[in-house]
Amino acid sequence: MTKDTMIAVIGGSGIYDIDGLDGAEWVSVETPWGTPSDQILTGTLDGVKMAFLPRHGRGHVHSPTEVPYRANIDALKRLGVTDVFSVSACGSFRENMAPGDFVIVDQFIDRTFAREKSFFGTGCVAHVSVAHPTCERLSDAAEAAARDAGITVHRGGTYLCMEGPQFSSVAESKMYRESWGCDVIGMTNMPEAKLAREAELCYASIAMVTDYDSWHPDHGAVDITEILATLQGNSSNGRELVRRLPGILGAERAPCPHGCDRALEYAIMTAPEKRDPAVLAKLDAVAGRVLSA
Repeated sequence: MTKDTMIAVIGGSGIYDIDGLDGAEWVSVETPWGTPSDQILTGTLDGVKMAFLPRHGRGHVHSPTEVPYRANIDALKRLGVTDVFSVSACGSFRENMAPGDFVIVDQFIDRTFAREKSFFGTGCVAHVSVAHPTCERLSDAAEAAARDAGITVHRGGTYLCMEGPQFSSVAESKMYRESWGCDVIGMTNMPEAKLAREAELCYASIAMVTDYDSWHPDHGAVDITEILATLQGNSSNGRELVRRLPGILGAERAPCPHGCDRALEYAIMTAPEKRDPAVLAKLDAVAGRVLSA
């Protein structure tokens, strides 16, 4: 059974809106998990419904640790979003993933420790698989859009998500690169990707390389003006990529062939008679499909 596509873009550093939306309107969404990072920009692009959420808020007011990840994902689900594209700045551990390049991430290592990472807990326990935390269908679309826009893009990569807000020490950077085999590093895709899976939303991660991390011998020689110039170029390319997504995905959406939109099918562990009604009320958007069955 098909339904309407609604694409959400969660924009990171340098991406604060979507160009060319028809009927553009900033809307407020209330959630039981608190207030999202900002209002959400809604509209249509090439006949496809769109939503844009600035992850750090307009004016960049939320640090990576303080981003209200649960409220953000819940709000997108309440709006009817079906597909989520994360766009974020990152550092690179690979010479060939150079500043200005984009990486379509397919794996994560989560090193965060000060964030709420699940919608579920006491009163309603659930376990979802994040063995493959991104959606291949959306990653295909992101890669196609990037290549069509003339962006140098790398398909596949492991994203190390650190707590921040400080950047890595040289020792950490070398460990992530050499011992752990990571490709890029950032501060925001976790727990975002995990929460999207719990909310049965397809999720793809587009990491925009701004610099080499501190492992690189020339890292200290990079001038801040160079990083800002790269960030500006990445922002322009990111907008070009996003502009192409509706034409690739189309206005109608079939069930995800990879099962992202059915991730909760067998995930709820708590017996129905033991589920806390107050917890269930908070889960009405993210898990209503299975809890009301």
